[in-house]
Amino acid sequence: MSKKTNNIPYRFYLTEEQLPKAWYNLRADMKEAPEPLLNPATLQPATVADISPVFSEELAKQEMDDKTAYFEIPEEVRNVYKIYRPSPLCRAYNLEKALDTPAKIYFKFEGNNTSGSHKLNSAVPQAYYAKQQGLKGLTTETGAGQWGTALSGACAMFNLPLTVYMVKGSYYQKPYRKDVMHTYGAEVIPSPSDTTEAGRRILTEIPETSGSLGCAISEAVEKAVTSEGCRYALGSVMNQVLLHQSIIGLESYTAMELLGEYPDIVIGCAGGGSNLGGLIAPFMRDKIKENKNTRFIAVEPASCPSLTRGRYLYDFCDTGKITPMARMYTLGCGFIPSADHAGGLRYHGMSPVISKLYHDGYMEAVSYKQTAVFDAATYFAKVENILPAPESSHAIRAAIDEALKCKESGEEKTILFGLTGTGYFDMTAYSSYYDGTMKDYIPSDEELEKGFAGIPDIPQNR
Repeated sequence: MSKKTNNIPYRFYLTEEQLPKAWYNLRADMKEAPEPLLNPATLQPATVADISPVFSEELAKQEMDDKTAYFEIPEEVRNVYKIYRPSPLCRAYNLEKALDTPAKIYFKFEGNNTSGSHKLNSAVPQAYYAKQQGLKGLTTETGAGQWGTALSGACAMFNLPLTVYMVKGSYYQKPYRKDVMHTYGAEVIPSPSDTTEAGRRILTEIPETSGSLGCAISEAVEKAVTSEGCRYALGSVMNQVLLHQSIIGLESYTAMELLGEYPDIVIGCAGGGSNLGGLIAPFMRDKIKENKNTRFIAVEPASCPSLTRGRYLYDFCDTGKITPMARMYTLGCGFIPSADHAGGLRYHGMSPVISKLYHDGYMEAVSYKQTAVFDAATYFAKVENILPAPESSHAIRAAIDEALKCKESGEEKTILFGLTGTGYFDMTAYSSYYDGTMKDYIPSDEELEKGFAGIPDIPQNR
């Protein structure tokens, strides 16, 4: 099938003047806002005062605000963004040709910064607001290491100490991520650890555990609330993070508008929901307010299928049960995913915003085994000459499958997916794929039931 050429470049960049000056809060335009966080002590909706001991003051306000559509990006943050933004909107001509598809495939590439991923978009404002408040340091968790790397770099920019609790499985799979964090001055601790009460309790119950994001969150939050002048920062799931990541979607929206394009399908990998929520935000606004018929597809690992096999209930955001409860699709805060290579997607729950959109029928969700994901990753690397992160490769897998459906039907659809980062720290994963030792793991219904059994039995869940 021959493809007509056009004048759209392989990589399209906005000018500095075209960069967004405000983040977009999709919650303000949703027909029904996500259910509020609950204070676990009272089971009442959490307030800014409730969460301010955990988050810096400005972030606590952003977290709870369902009404304000746009938040101005501080000039200091925009000045840092200009170092690596705008990120390119890329036309995947080589992939289109290789697949022989009539589909037009675009991807927003967020890997052109030192952290190697989209995570810096939220790390910079979180470090900035902490510095503005006069805090003495931050704590955080990280799965595959992209978030820990990004926040380490951001804290170095603002001269803030940082302690990172890194999921133990990834800590040993990806040692060079740890070294980059050390380069920026961060302390990195494999989680669960014996440095916190939560960590010691988890190790007593499951001595050989490879850890999870839920475990690491428990340790990071405990460290923050028990250390004077310290707060917790997180890289996904919460409203504030999706707000900051909206810069991905806003740039994509403007670039496609300038190119005379609009997506029929928007695809993103989904672990906690940060990059997906950021990418879809302005396009989802059009679907909600203007009845656009764009399809939105969340792609998750079959080993941690919170959307496709989880339950939409209130649950703790951490394994130690010390955080507020969020209504989200969850596998249970005690669920420990297998130590596969989709490290950044190994979270038991999903962003309340993404969960609400999915529950209300605005989005679809699919899951893939990791070998199928790496089939797509290596294929993409060969034709587009970018080595993708395992997490991003879930979106690539779905984009390829949608493009092949277009080939079968003859429909010329426009596909946009998020390429959230590069895979240069993931060569252990690529090696296991090439030498045949990579295994696919899908939890049984019985295994999932063990996680569901730990979901709190509260009136809101009955």
